[in-house]
Amino acid sequence: MTRCADLPRTPLDPVMKALSTSANKGRLWFAVAGALALAGGAHRRAALRGVGAIAIASTSANLVAKNLFPRRRPAAELLPLHRRLVKRPTSSSFPSGHSASAVAFTAAVAMESPLVGLALLPLAAAVAYSRVHNGVHWPTDVAAGSAIGLGAAWATRHWWPRSDRPTGPGESALCADLPALGQGDGLLVLVNPKSGPQAVDPGEEVARRWPRATVVNPLPDTGIIEQLAGLITASPGDTRALGVAGGDGTVAAVAAVAAEFGLPLVLIPAGTLNHFARDVGVESVAESVESVRHGTGVRVDLGEVRVTGPSGEPEARWFVNTASLGGYPEMVRLREHLESRKWAKWPAGAVALVRTLRAAQPMRVALDGAPQLVWMVFVGNGSYRPKGFAPSRRPDLDSGLLDVRYLRADVPYSRARFVVATLTRTLARSHVYRQRDVAELDVRLLDGHRRVATDGEVGPLGSGFHFRSVSGALAIYRDC
Repeated sequence: MTRCADLPRTPLDPVMKALSTSANKGRLWFAVAGALALAGGAHRRAALRGVGAIAIASTSANLVAKNLFPRRRPAAELLPLHRRLVKRPTSSSFPSGHSASAVAFTAAVAMESPLVGLALLPLAAAVAYSRVHNGVHWPTDVAAGSAIGLGAAWATRHWWPRSDRPTGPGESALCADLPALGQGDGLLVLVNPKSGPQAVDPGEEVARRWPRATVVNPLPDTGIIEQLAGLITASPGDTRALGVAGGDGTVAAVAAVAAEFGLPLVLIPAGTLNHFARDVGVESVAESVESVRHGTGVRVDLGEVRVTGPSGEPEARWFVNTASLGGYPEMVRLREHLESRKWAKWPAGAVALVRTLRAAQPMRVALDGAPQLVWMVFVGNGSYRPKGFAPSRRPDLDSGLLDVRYLRADVPYSRARFVVATLTRTLARSHVYRQRDVAELDVRLLDGHRRVATDGEVGPLGSGFHFRSVSGALAIYRDC
């Protein structure tokens, strides 16, 4: 501190004073965050993570550490008059809140955009040093504040995992030798023109890639399953594979027909989200073209639910992603709507969760014969990750398991406790949340009837629902 005070006067002295003052209450970093947010994409995510890290660092340094470790600030007389701040802080010197916020914001931004974080590093270092240069902190205060900032940035990963973490497609050990169709001989493709961008017609791409394929669009007064089943049975043996260009709802319907008739499926990513194609590992039409040309593929599991309705006759439905009872479909719809408006996945999911639970009604059910009072039941085709809130991917496509999750309604303040456990990432220890991987699940409603939702589409009304995983039920063209 003495050596710093003895430095000769330079043109940087007023710059250090202005820089130190601009970072009061995090104003400098909030301005930077605003500029990053306007850029969108990874920069917007970086801004959100940076602001979250500042909140953690500022609380830890200013509200907790300063009260626990009172410390006298350096005497003003140590510095020449031109370097003293006009308004000196009166709180505890230890630790430096300015340093904590500067390092927290920069480190958090670097997690989403390393180049931007590197560009901000000199600015953060200058802010931290300015607190010593202007005589309001000891060097050890700055060191402690910087350590708190690093910890705060790392802590954001607890609630908001990094968006660039590697995921990769789901794995399947069930390789399949499928018909090599070349120009599309024997390929029947259903194209949903409403999927994806409005200015793009997936049918044109399909016709160009497979000129001999038969391309059809959904009929307005006929379900997709009935339409395709009719075309296949009308010309037995002519259809060797089914293709689908559309979103997850369309994919699920075509996959159901493929499974029923034992036909392989060609995935053509054309929807807005394409969860199933992403999990399978088909990211582009070119990948499907190569697999169809060489006849390579894998077998994946499908989920099946048999719904017992008012008539007493069970009705079977396939699902490729998820099935659910209660408010889960509405929560997913709202979360994806917010994501389409450039919200990050975790904040969008938290808002959707709160809104959905606020309007939810509890259900009296028997899960495998055990009576339960629940808010919602989620069943995933395969074991999803992460195991807490907002499952997003499947590492295995042939596990033979269903991912069952439900939220109990028979404990006091269960919805509020679930939200708190979600925000604190403690769902694994929460009494209101249950998760298990099973091969089958039987759900019986003890009061009335409800509709099951499969892959985001509303299904039939029923009081009994038997879910099961069917191993290797669907063959898909993909590299094995």
